[in-house]
Amino acid sequence: MASAMSDRYHRRQRWAARGALAAVALAALLPLVSGGLRGVLLLPVGIAGLALTAAALWWVLSRRGPARMAAATLAAVTPVAVITLFAIADLLWVVVSALLWCLAVWSGRYALRSTGLRPVRVREYRTPPPRRPFLLLNPRSGGGKVEKFALQEKAEALGARVVLLDPERHQDVTALARAAVADGADLLGVAGGDGTQALVAAVAAEHGLPFLVISAGTRNHFAMDLGLDRDDPSTCLDALTDGVEVRVDLGFADDHPFVNNASFGVYGAVVQSPGYRDDKVGAALERLPELLTRQTGPRLTARADGTTIADPQAILVSNNPYRMDDPFGFGRRERLDSGTLGVLAVRVDSAVDAAELLLSPRPEGLTVLTAQHVVVQGDEPQLDVGLDGEALTLTAPVHCRIARRALRVRVPRDRPGVPEAPPRLDWRRLRKLAADVGRTAAPSRSWRP
Repeated sequence: MASAMSDRYHRRQRWAARGALAAVALAALLPLVSGGLRGVLLLPVGIAGLALTAAALWWVLSRRGPARMAAATLAAVTPVAVITLFAIADLLWVVVSALLWCLAVWSGRYALRSTGLRPVRVREYRTPPPRRPFLLLNPRSGGGKVEKFALQEKAEALGARVVLLDPERHQDVTALARAAVADGADLLGVAGGDGTQALVAAVAAEHGLPFLVISAGTRNHFAMDLGLDRDDPSTCLDALTDGVEVRVDLGFADDHPFVNNASFGVYGAVVQSPGYRDDKVGAALERLPELLTRQTGPRLTARADGTTIADPQAILVSNNPYRMDDPFGFGRRERLDSGTLGVLAVRVDSAVDAAELLLSPRPEGLTVLTAQHVVVQGDEPQLDVGLDGEALTLTAPVHCRIARRALRVRVPRDRPGVPEAPPRLDWRRLRKLAADVGRTAAPSRSWRP
């Protein structure tokens, strides 16, 4: 019985791999077979259209006045013109070719997923429920989710001491958290943005206390990567009675904690703008021309372990690396306990560089790596930093580090979880799977089931 099931398993794997390769071949041949020479010539036209669109977007961001308006028009018109040309040349083969590429990607992912490979899961620890939980709730966070989901009432009904932050005045959440610890709190939690989460998380990590994330912020990136329910933040309170703990990393820029990332350069400067909170797009468009063309702002240099990154306009240092190789997993972190910082640096000095950034598989202006320690230096004594979306100014150089599994996060035992990231498409491995399943179906040593 087991042998028969194994045979069926390997057959499905083999045919999925073969189907992916066949779909790729057909998608590549279809322009020539269906469109003839005209169809083949349209492919570089499409690529040129993408390049021109990327260049126009660069001009939109780096210019002002009539030049920006003209570039915006070009960015809007170019894709329409390319689609119109394809339609005139018979759009049917374009649609079929696109569908074949989608089929190839789906089949390839299925073949690789069926090998039994699974991403590393964070270990859960069963611990007693807290007796004296302390929660900070920001009533303005997420457009009023605290009131909408009655978080204060539900938390107090579960025995938590709740402090509602006053939106009309600044309050030191770090001091509030430390005072709660001195008063005997055995859990610290926050309903607020990621910046507030990081400050209280650092206090929890310092005292070895569990930390509760309530997904009441606007974006909730940290909550997303923890697998929490972002649609109903009240479900996070289930962790107070029926929860488990996971151990995750905590990032630091000098002594300032972050749960997501620290941004230097363009974003670090834009977030300092007085009107950024109320009009993010307007504030960015106002500052970007001078920042991108280096009329203002420091010239940055980053050292990530043994690698030097010279003169980027933007540097993002993240608490564990973001997934960059797949649009389905873009912007997510596969894990939060690897003990490594992710580093993303971008340098774009012209429209040509912008086009290369979009079209080249390995653009020179993009650096992606991981490191244990990152030092960001500038030619000015102070650096603007966006720390989990909060504006800070730090003295250069800024040392970024990661404290591995320093944070005990208490989460509900039953939660949506992090969507499983699709496996990376490895066409060489797919060819081996299609040719001989028996020799290649075993999981790679670099993966842990």
